[in-house]
Amino acid sequence: MSDLGVPTIPTNYTFSPSDGTPYLTINHDVAADLDSTNAFEGPEKLLEVWFAPSAKALPAGVKEGGLKAVNPDSWTPMLDLVHCKVLSIINSENVDAYLLSESSMFVFPHKIILKTCGTTTLLLGLDLMLRIAAAEAGFPFHNVASLDDPKVAATPLRVFYSRKNFLFPHKQRGPHKSWRDEVTFLDSMFENGSAYMVGKMNGDHWYLYITSPTSSLTPPRTPTSSRGVSPSRRSKIPTGIVAPFGGVIENNADETLEILMTDLDPENAKKFYLDEATAIAKEKLFAKSEANGDASFDVFSSSGDCDADGQAVLPEALTTEGHALGTVVSEACGLSAVYPTSTYPDARIDAYQFSPCGFSANGVVPAVAGADGTVPKAGHYFTVHVTPEPQCSFASFETNVPGGQNGRQTAEVIEQVVNIFRPGRFSVTLFEAKGALATTPGEDADDSRRSWGAAAKQRMERINGYRRVDRIVHDFEDYDLVFRYYEREDWVGGGGARMGEEF
Repeated sequence: MSDLGVPTIPTNYTFSPSDGTPYLTINHDVAADLDSTNAFEGPEKLLEVWFAPSAKALPAGVKEGGLKAVNPDSWTPMLDLVHCKVLSIINSENVDAYLLSESSMFVFPHKIILKTCGTTTLLLGLDLMLRIAAAEAGFPFHNVASLDDPKVAATPLRVFYSRKNFLFPHKQRGPHKSWRDEVTFLDSMFENGSAYMVGKMNGDHWYLYITSPTSSLTPPRTPTSSRGVSPSRRSKIPTGIVAPFGGVIENNADETLEILMTDLDPENAKKFYLDEATAIAKEKLFAKSEANGDASFDVFSSSGDCDADGQAVLPEALTTEGHALGTVVSEACGLSAVYPTSTYPDARIDAYQFSPCGFSANGVVPAVAGADGTVPKAGHYFTVHVTPEPQCSFASFETNVPGGQNGRQTAEVIEQVVNIFRPGRFSVTLFEAKGALATTPGEDADDSRRSWGAAAKQRMERINGYRRVDRIVHDFEDYDLVFRYYEREDWVGGGGARMGEEF
C-alpha cells in the first residue's frame, strides 16, 4: 500500500518475498488486453483432481514439490483449451493460487483445483492436465505402457466435478451443454465414477460427479524401468490406486465449503461495477487526506493529470480494471475481513475488478499455530467470483479453511459472506472427509464435531435474515456431503423457480 492507501502494483512483474511469505506475480500482458464485457454465466464448473492422499505422501519417483514443481507456463496450453488466461499468481509454500480471466486455479503438491465460469470448456483441459502430471511432475500412470505414449495420463486418486445448474445452458459449448453430456464425457475417461443431482429438479440444485476407490488399493509391482506402470493397457483411466509413496499418510482432514448465491441485492451489487469501484477509491483517498489533517493536501498530485476544468484526476490504476481496484473493492465490501491478517498472519488476497463489472479474488490463508505451538503444513485458500448484473446476478465463495480454526465456526463464515452479497437465495455445500471422525456401527452417528452433528446442525439452521428451505445429506464411502438451500426472509422472488436446465 502507498502512503495514501492506494494499492501499489509492481512494475517489475513480481513482489520480492521473504521466506515463507506468500508473494504475488502479475501477468500484465494478459490483464491489459482482457475484455470481460461478454461475461454472462456466473455459476462455475469446479474440477478437483487428487493424485496422492496428501502433500507428505507423494508416490515414489514424483518430483519434490509434486505439481508445484511444474513450470507455471506448462499450464498455459491446458488453460487455452479451457478458454481462460492467467492474470496473476500468489505463490506460497503449500499452494499456488492462480487468478484467471474466468475464475481460479489452485495447485498443491498432491492435487489441483480448477474453477471456471462463463462458457469455458473446463473438461476439455482434463486430458492435458493428467498428461502434465505424469510427464512433468512424475506421477504414476497406468493407462498406457510408456511415458512416451502421447496418451499418457497420470492415475488420479480421486476426481470431483461439480456445478450449480446453469442459468443459460443453451449458450454453453460441448461437453457442457447438459449434465448428461458431462457425465458421458467423464465416464468415457474414468473407471468407477458416479453422478448425482442434489436438490430440487424444479428449483436450484447442484450436480456432482465423484470417482470411488478401486477394489485393489495397491497396483502390482512392475520393473523399475517402467516407472511403476502396469504392463496392461486400459481403455479408461483407473482411479483410486494408491501407488507406493515416500511419506506418511496423515489423517485426511479435507473440508471444503462452497456458498453459491443468486439474485443479489441490486443496490448492494453496484460496488462490483468499475464506475462504483472508482468512486469508492476516490472517497477513500479523500478520507485519507483529511485524516492527515492537511486540508490543502492534494491526494492526486502524484498523478500529474488534470481534466479540462483543471481538476486533478485519479491515477489510471484506479480508473481502469485491474488489481488496484480489486484491492479497493475487496476491502470496501468486507471480503478482506473474512480471514483478516490480524487473526490469520500472512494471509494474502489477490483481487481483480473487471470492466464494466465483475469481480474475482483468491486468498491464501496459511495454517495457524496449534495449541502446542506447531504450525501444520496445510495449504488453505478461498476464492470469490461475482457477476453483479441484475438479470444474471451470481456470487460464489469457496474455501478449505477448516471450520472452527481460530474459533470461527462455519455458520459464522456463511453469515459474514452472505452479508457481503445479500443474495435472495443461496445454497451451501459442505464436503468433509470422514478421516478419524468416521463412525462405526453402534456408535453415535450424530457426532457434534461433524457438519451434520447436533450442535452444528442447529447453528446452521439459523443464518440471520434467511430461512432454510432444504437440507440433504449424502454419506459417501470416505466423505460426507451436506447440502443446504436458503432464501432471504424479505425476498419476493422472481416469479417462480429459475432452474435453467431442462430434463
